Amino acid sequence: MTTTAETPAETVDLFSPEVVADPFGWYARLREETGPNTGTLNIGTMMGGPEMWLVTRYEDVRQVLTDPRFLTNPPADSTIADIRDGVFKRLDFPPDLIPWMANLLNVSDGEDHTRLRKLVSYALTAHRINKLRPRVEKITADLLDKLAEDGKDGAPVDLVEEYCYPLPVAVICDLVGIDEPDRPHWRAWGDSMATMDGERIPTTLLKCIDLARELIEKRRAEPQDDLVTALVQAQAEDPSRVSDDEIIGILFSLVTAGHQTTTYLIGNSVIILLENPDQLARLKENPSMWPQAVRELQRLGPIQFAQPRFPSEDIELGGVTIPRGAPVAPLLLAANTDPRKFPDPNKLVIDRLAVGSESHLGFGKGIHRCLGQHLAYQEAEVALQGLFTRFPDLSLAVPREEIPWILRPGFTRTRTLPLKLV
Repeated sequence: MTTTAETPAETVDLFSPEVVADPFGWYARLREETGPNTGTLNIGTMMGGPEMWLVTRYEDVRQVLTDPRFLTNPPADSTIADIRDGVFKRLDFPPDLIPWMANLLNVSDGEDHTRLRKLVSYALTAHRINKLRPRVEKITADLLDKLAEDGKDGAPVDLVEEYCYPLPVAVICDLVGIDEPDRPHWRAWGDSMATMDGERIPTTLLKCIDLARELIEKRRAEPQDDLVTALVQAQAEDPSRVSDDEIIGILFSLVTAGHQTTTYLIGNSVIILLENPDQLARLKENPSMWPQAVRELQRLGPIQFAQPRFPSEDIELGGVTIPRGAPVAPLLLAANTDPRKFPDPNKLVIDRLAVGSESHLGFGKGIHRCLGQHLAYQEAEVALQGLFTRFPDLSLAVPREEIPWILRPGFTRTRTLPLKLV
């Protein structure tokens, strides 16, 4: 039976402590136990903001991500509240900074998105990423050497701080063009966004805006082999192709996504593999399976949901008629653990997914699919294979239940990851 957005249903706050503490359990419940007469969708909120439709089943989530009628911004004449306005209000975010939050590559639509994506995509093609592999391997080898020194004689090491973070941030900053002294400021920005720290976001945002403007001027004066140089050169050839503010927005998108997600993927994968020694043994016996393994590990996290979408017209989805402009939240983790698509979905099977098929939705789908997925796969593959090869007796330094997790919505990740290397 088709229903409408006025149909009553249980409202679930994705930012509530209960959901954040057990995303797998809650998402499974939302996927399998629908509200009264609401088809396969539920109603939820973010931080107590306007209601939105929660999309949980694989085929429904895939449609939201690929159907061009689902926009990343509400239609201009929509009278339905934008879910993001509620989040900004709850964070007490300065109004003059809100436009910067809407200037990111992944919240543009139509011709603007196509124009910006084309400018960036040359740096993140599979071919160009493959050429980066020696650099990734060198950074990894250096970090492993330092880990070996810090962890000798059985001393515990924090894998997040000493390995999971330094590798992806070094690679993405090299690729984009962020100078070494400025990188800690970009990390601070990424951390404040990932944890939704309303007090820190404005300060870190303003600092990175200033650094980005300085970087643009530096690259105009002294071109380098990096993305910022390519963007300012494209602007010099045709100023209508990209503005300075859009370049800054691109930097925010790439630097934040380019290190945060991969950091979480590497750390979470170590825990999952240690908890599945049979699958880890298969990888040690057959290292050629690592490319498949990192895709399976990405299926199981760390990204829980994608940014809200807004239909440009009334659309029927999962037995519900969603009105034009109503916010829709695609829950990626729920889709990636949908038994209709993945048998025994919570089980790690390292050769479940074929390289190139990208059947999981961990990096999104459609025109907003993550541009950096090839880089993330490569970094995770090199990092994990290198780690378990160098330290075959790797183990947790504390009981599993004592690992400190960051209980914030949107991602599944640890604050620290204490390990023993020998």
